[in-house]
Amino acid sequence: MAAEIFPSYPPELSQTQLSYLLQTLTDYSLSHGLTVRPAESFVSEKLSPNGSLATHAPVTLFPSPFPRSCWDEGRAVQRGYNELYARVAGNEEWLEKIMVELSEVDDFMARLHKVHLDVKAEGFVQPLSLGLFRSDYMIHVSPEDPRATPVIHQVEFNTIASSFGALSTRVSELHRHLAKMGAYPSDSIINVESIPVSPALQESAKGLAVAHKAYGSGGKGRSTAVFMIIQPGEKNVFDQRWLEYELLEKHGVQTYRISLPDVPKLTKLASGTRALIYSPPHAPNMQIEISTVYFRAGYGPGDYAGEDDWAARTTLERSRAIKCPSVITQLAGAKKIQQVLAMDGAVEKFLVDQSISSRIRSTFAAIHPLDQSPPGMAARKLALEKPDTYVLKPQREGGGNNIYRGDIPGFLKSIPESHWSGYILMELIEPPALENTIIRNGGLMSGGVIGELGVYGAILWRDGEGEERGKGLKEILMNEEAGWLLRTKGRQSDEGGVAAGFGSVDAVLLVD
Repeated sequence: MAAEIFPSYPPELSQTQLSYLLQTLTDYSLSHGLTVRPAESFVSEKLSPNGSLATHAPVTLFPSPFPRSCWDEGRAVQRGYNELYARVAGNEEWLEKIMVELSEVDDFMARLHKVHLDVKAEGFVQPLSLGLFRSDYMIHVSPEDPRATPVIHQVEFNTIASSFGALSTRVSELHRHLAKMGAYPSDSIINVESIPVSPALQESAKGLAVAHKAYGSGGKGRSTAVFMIIQPGEKNVFDQRWLEYELLEKHGVQTYRISLPDVPKLTKLASGTRALIYSPPHAPNMQIEISTVYFRAGYGPGDYAGEDDWAARTTLERSRAIKCPSVITQLAGAKKIQQVLAMDGAVEKFLVDQSISSRIRSTFAAIHPLDQSPPGMAARKLALEKPDTYVLKPQREGGGNNIYRGDIPGFLKSIPESHWSGYILMELIEPPALENTIIRNGGLMSGGVIGELGVYGAILWRDGEGEERGKGLKEILMNEEAGWLLRTKGRQSDEGGVAAGFGSVDAVLLVD
């Protein structure tokens, strides 16, 4: 099957060629910021007591072949996906019914929903919302016909903390550089023209800059800036820093990094306007008005250590700052929403242009509910009796949360049946076979791999105000496809998250 989709790959290297390639890759990665903080299991606290050491991000030795038609299609539908999820977030009546049901079986979803309802009761003061989304796909080849044209099937849609945009730009530059300097065998299919550079770094920064400008001037002559909400002890700091640098150097927008525990210590809401005012610890007398709150944390229950962190999230949601995302937009990215949108007529409710809705629908994999509806009961039977071609997904982001194949029946039996409706059952996608070498923490892992293409999108929209809030978005101010990310993992690994320790950052090698 692999030979029918990809040419013989990867190229063979002599030991001398491999040593040269590895040294060049490592030097380029470290000198160009394709880096992460290493895990404690790799570098002990004794060796790095202040967490200052860094290593290059997990990367592939070779760019991975990817069908050009699949790459084109993923990029082409992204603006439609952006609008779809913005409209889902803006239609509170539709979303509310699902969230009420989900909140009964998922405490984290319930708590997020409560934050939204509490702020709604008080009244929203910011009609603008920003989404920096990412739609993830795998190549699917029909098991019945391996010679069929490969297509993309969606794995999931991310509405919060869609990471690795900056590193995706850097890794595509890395593989292009290696191709330019002749580090790959001259008789291989690897060439500079087939390795496009992902503009995800530039386009994500542009999205934040557009939101910052749309916010307008600060009150009482205050300067304005962007907040980046991060996890304490963040390991993926460089991916975030590149975005911060791009915002400052290309758009003149200052970014401040802050964790949820520091929000009550360093911020306040202005009386009346609820403008979010920040006083940096290095300049406590300075007052900076935050235009946009960009969440790179807050996507999982582990980011909320206690009530103070939930209060901090509520403060940010109450504020006049544009949220990326708002709580309601974060909820729109729940796996349950993905499953409901796969039902007949659901996408068409939000996107009336059939040419767009049908194209989006063509990227869906088979997804089933696990509730007590007739389709849900049928899916429960599949999960318990024929689980080998399915994955069970909870309402979580960040990797490491899914249950696969034969583990599904035992897991379901280990939790109350009343909680099953908090999961969705998704048919596993059948990607073509491919080989590559992953370099992580100084070690090489060669063999079969699977790639996952993530396509970024940036959208800024305006909701209704007052009684019109939640009855559908009123205006789209910006809607763009914003680059791509290829993550590659060992074929034996079900999970693909790079930060979670499962995957690597890769570059697309386009093949026709």
